[in-house]
Amino acid sequence: MNYDSDILEWSEQQAALLRRVAAGERVNDVDWDNIIEEVTSVGREQLHAVESLLIQAMIHDLKTRCWPLSREVPHWRAEARRFRDGAARRFTPSMLQRLDISSLYRSAHRALPETIDGLPPHPVPAACPFTLDALLSED
Repeated sequence: MNYDSDILEWSEQQAALLRRVAAGERVNDVDWDNIIEEVTSVGREQLHAVESLLIQAMIHDLKTRCWPLSREVPHWRAEARRFRDGAARRFTPSMLQRLDISSLYRSAHRALPETIDGLPPHPVPAACPFTLDALLSED
């Protein structure tokens, strides 16, 4: 089975081959290049997932700050908590060096709408008001 034609079947076959290798059997059909790429991509995907969840949390937190009188504030707070909880569950210590909170904040800032309910936002902080610790905390 080819990696490009059926990833599910390929992954099952490669896992079976790797189990045989782990058991000490000599196997020649292992697709090492694609296995290495897939293992590498798992980490990148987890990092991207944490970044995405943190951006969404910041967007919702910023909405509560920028439109504090909106009837949506309780919903935004709940959503921000949900996104922060998801990020905290997926976060691993090695991500600490790779997460650029300032860059993620700029993405969140750019994603804010120009108005909500016809009202412009209260001033948006230019510098990131969030720390990674605060974003990942349970409070």
